[in-house]
Amino acid sequence: MESNTKDRELRIVRTLNAPIDLVWEVWTKPEHIANWWGPNGFTNTINTMDLVPGGQWNLVMHGPDGTDYVNKSTFKEVIEFKKISYEHFNPHFIATINFEAQGEQTHLNWHMLFDSAEILQAIVKANNAAEGLKQNVEKLNAYLTAMSAK
Repeated sequence: MESNTKDRELRIVRTLNAPIDLVWEVWTKPEHIANWWGPNGFTNTINTMDLVPGGQWNLVMHGPDGTDYVNKSTFKEVIEFKKISYEHFNPHFIATINFEAQGEQTHLNWHMLFDSAEILQAIVKANNAAEGLKQNVEKLNAYLTAMSAK
């Protein structure tokens, strides 16, 4: 069945050069996610990261220009080594990240579903969201590479 939500979705699919246990660790531990989350030049302060269904995830992304971006989300589904889904507020979207072990690599499928095509287009235009998501995954992969080298 063809999806009727394509005009309001962002998706990135990558194979990461790290085993799933390491990928899961850097996705689920605040001390790790603070080091790679966000586009290039951003840093993060993780205030809350309660990785259970209904748990809160509150962080501030600090832009390279000094602007702070407050992010509030609620985890919807967490299946260890398989899936993380969260609802992000302002802008509202549902993010679903699927993980699949492939030997010493991990296949990542990161999907974001916005409420409307107009909201997605506004976010892409204002924040270059598609490029930001790509940079986020590139930073994740670089962080995993550095972690694997330890």
